[in-house]
Amino acid sequence: MPDGADAIAPAAPRAAADRERFLTFALAAAELLVEVTPEGRIGFAAGAFQSRLGQPPESWLGRPVRELVALADRDAFDANFSLLLLRDRMPPTGFRLNDAAGTPVSIGGLRRPRPENRTICLSIAATPQWKSRPGLASAAEFHRSLEADGATGSLGLIEIEARPEAAAIIDEHLTEALPASSRAGVLSEGRYGVIGDGVEVGALGRTLEGLLQGAGHAASVNVTSLPLDAPGLTPMQATRALRYALSAFNRGGVAAVAEAGFGQGLGGFVAHAYTRAAGLRQAIAESRFRLVFQPIVDLGSGAVHHYEALIRPEASGEAPQDPQQFVLLAEALGLSAELDWAVLRSVCAAARLARDTRIAANISGQSLQSPGFRGALIAMLDTEPALVERLMLEVTETSEIENETEASRSVAALRVRGLPLCIDDFGAGAASFRYLRLLRVDYVKIDGAYVRHARRSEKDRAIIAAMVDLAHGLGAQVVAEHIETEEEAGLMRTLGVECGQGWHFGRPGPLPGRG
Repeated sequence: MPDGADAIAPAAPRAAADRERFLTFALAAAELLVEVTPEGRIGFAAGAFQSRLGQPPESWLGRPVRELVALADRDAFDANFSLLLLRDRMPPTGFRLNDAAGTPVSIGGLRRPRPENRTICLSIAATPQWKSRPGLASAAEFHRSLEADGATGSLGLIEIEARPEAAAIIDEHLTEALPASSRAGVLSEGRYGVIGDGVEVGALGRTLEGLLQGAGHAASVNVTSLPLDAPGLTPMQATRALRYALSAFNRGGVAAVAEAGFGQGLGGFVAHAYTRAAGLRQAIAESRFRLVFQPIVDLGSGAVHHYEALIRPEASGEAPQDPQQFVLLAEALGLSAELDWAVLRSVCAAARLARDTRIAANISGQSLQSPGFRGALIAMLDTEPALVERLMLEVTETSEIENETEASRSVAALRVRGLPLCIDDFGAGAASFRYLRLLRVDYVKIDGAYVRHARRSEKDRAIIAAMVDLAHGLGAQVVAEHIETEEEAGLMRTLGVECGQGWHFGRPGPLPGRG
């Protein structure tokens, strides 16, 4: 066996000589070999795990294969692995290993050909000639990393007041200073987040302040650290609390995080938030919000395909006026289904008055798996069948679907009645691909982060093209969101995307065709 192969974990029975021969051939070209289930868990491991990752191969059995990859590269790995499930092969693709050095590696994969054994074989080889420094994650990318990989440790929040030209120093230090097991992201102007192992956010903040002041920038840095362990909270409650923390931070910095109740951790926030539950529930019941509508355009003809309804809350007592804060607080308090139903009623009222217009109403993954929500929706559609021609449901937060059986029942009932469905933020994590197969929707909306990066990133263009192929293969059309220029619209057309949404086509506003 070649140098660097520390040990071999147990494999399925096979002739010893053949087994050694095949492994030796494979390890001559790769340092790490893994066999992975379609769900992404390691069933066999061989190679230099001890020397590269500090743990023997057998310790990786049963673990998610994505944990082999540096935190900043896991979104891209998830997308490539999910596409491998469709295409049976992943060509050698560059990532960073989840070791202290963030070693550049090439990962290639092939699905085993026998129908009775559809596991995936991955080979991982170091590629010293490939150099790529991870950039700061976008806000959406950071949110996904936090929810997928932030179950332990702490969330570091860094608020920096400095001139815009100081951003280059901040970006360089945050991307260079952190180990591969950590990730930094820019959440909004002057506000950054850090997650991962071995990060002391106080020391990081002091270093940043010193670097900026040493470079002649009049800068001040304020930091806080939020423990991610949440005794007494379910994983879903913790996730929703974290979303609210990031929203509060973007809105008002470190002070707003403390005001929201996070000084006592995630559990403290939930306890604080429940004091606002009655006021928010009343605001939802009384529909203290208005709707605005943004067009989704056919990229071929330029005609409006449909509109998406977006909520705009009114100022009222304990209910936040900011749309994101309003929705996130409702989620944190378990009021998603109540809010979805109130919005859906308002969308239906608008649809009844609009001529030849279809409107997409957002519903959460929580509502999709709720038998009560399904029953009320089906009763409404059966009472007023004409609504089927004027509505579309856009499913948000598919990662919150825990009861796949109930979600599938809801989709089946809606499809029988001909109501179109769309998955929002497609590609935002591996769950999107699983739910596309499970839910069999009519449309998928590609996450805007891929659209923003596609013009300058060949990797993102390739991922979009593969997602389009996957969607089309399952009978769904594709919508690209966050299109801001004609150049971006043209690129999406060439990649096979049917519809586009973004300020290039129109900002949210009144719904045309009333009356």
